[in-house]
Amino acid sequence: MFNDKKFLAIIPARAGSKRLTDKNILPIKEKPLISWSIEASINSSYINTTVVTSDSSEILKIAKKYEVKSIQRPEELSRDESSTIDVVLHVLEEIKDDFDYIILLQPTSPLRTYKHINEAVELFIEKEADAVISVSEMEHSPLWSNTLDDTLNMEGFLDTDILNKRSQNLPSYYRLNGAIYICNIKKLLKEKTFFLKRNIYAYKMERKDSIDIDEEIDFRIAELLFE
Repeated sequence: MFNDKKFLAIIPARAGSKRLTDKNILPIKEKPLISWSIEASINSSYINTTVVTSDSSEILKIAKKYEVKSIQRPEELSRDESSTIDVVLHVLEEIKDDFDYIILLQPTSPLRTYKHINEAVELFIEKEADAVISVSEMEHSPLWSNTLDDTLNMEGFLDTDILNKRSQNLPSYYRLNGAIYICNIKKLLKEKTFFLKRNIYAYKMERKDSIDIDEEIDFRIAELLFE
């Protein structure tokens, strides 16, 4: 809480996963993956209420062990094509209390801690922002990349001015890392997105803390980083 303003954290964790089966409950250091996000949320200095939304009874049981709120997600919001914003809107409809700000915490970011959440909220407060989204610096500049067709022809693959520059002289680029999304709830309801048109800022995280588990290789890297 800040100046009587209440923060609601939502952790969306459905059962299905095409690339890594049951990833949200896979154990990392003897804890289900989702537990790391739940613990980060409940240890934050600012979050008033944490909600886990899922179609999985096992995931909802884990949430109850932590004594956080759990919401059974309907089938139509548990498909591969279901959007995160629709899941968030469903939670806001189900929650009876009034909140001012929402914090979305993807369970696939186990190295994001309560300290990162606190820092992101403090940036949100400092900037008097309507939204803050976490990012991390890209390992390689996208200026060194392009598309390829079936011929694999690389003529004109990179602009000449890029070819003549050292990588360290190229501008830094940042990517979304999926760890933290903060938004003014009224603005979210109006624009139906965390990516507001105005008054939105980036919270920078280190690459080592920004692992987003999507495939088995991401999971293995996360295990190594925890060690």
